[in-house]
Amino acid sequence: MATLTRWDPVQEAVTLREAMNRLFEESVVPGVVARAGNGGTFVMHLDLSETADAYFVEAAVPGMKAEDLAITFENGVLSLSGEIKQSEASKERNYHRIERRYGRFTRSITLPTTVRGDHITANLENGVLHLNIPKAEEVKPRRISISVN
Repeated sequence: MATLTRWDPVQEAVTLREAMNRLFEESVVPGVVARAGNGGTFVMHLDLSETADAYFVEAAVPGMKAEDLAITFENGVLSLSGEIKQSEASKERNYHRIERRYGRFTRSITLPTTVRGDHITANLENGVLHLNIPKAEEVKPRRISISVN
């Protein structure tokens, strides 16, 4: 016996939009898409800023605990990874919509200049991961004095 499925043009438009967004993010904006372990993708949003002495990264990791996150720095590349786990209770429910992402993810960014990797500090507060990445002495701006004879 054949089953009839009602055609939903809105759902197809959303799927097309998601495919176009994914294509754009993966090809035009390298390094922005974080890979989820379950085959899906999602973006770990972060801000990268700097002062004369350091770089600062603020990454949105809502609902995550420090033990669920890993931070590595190697060859000028800062990598943030972790896992968002689905609760056991929610696996027993029948869902109508799932918009939150679950699984492992990784986000890597290349820092533009030499930094002191051994002095990076991290703090997790209210769902935001704060990283302080000090610049190496040789890349900090210096004022050169002029001597007069």
